[in-house]
Amino acid sequence: QVQLVESGGGLVQAGGSLRLSCAASISIFGTNYMGWYRQTPGKQRELVATIMWRGSTNYADSVRGRFTISSDVAKDTVYLQMNSLKPEDTAVYYCVAARAGNDYWGQGTQVTVSS
Repeated sequence: QVQLVESGGGLVQAGGSLRLSCAASISIFGTNYMGWYRQTPGKQRELVATIMWRGSTNYADSVRGRFTISSDVAKDTVYLQMNSLKPEDTAVYYCVAARAGNDYWGQGTQVTVSS
């Protein structure tokens, strides 16, 4: 069983920054990829960014250039640095780890961006 613990959400004004953290109970090297998704009420969960243990990254068009995903393999932790936040970034952000054909999810952390 893979456990993911997220932290770093909160309330920020538009234009501000937040950094989310996701600590995994397994080595990042044991995953196919890790990443972040987000969800707002009534909408499907959507991809924000992913990172493979070799370092390759992928971003949603809506966040590219503003968000940066990174990992610390020594801490088995993935980060999402979010800059130039917009009200439309408001959502619950979920960490995901893909491993052996399964997706494991964190509990989610709320990010609220006020205008």
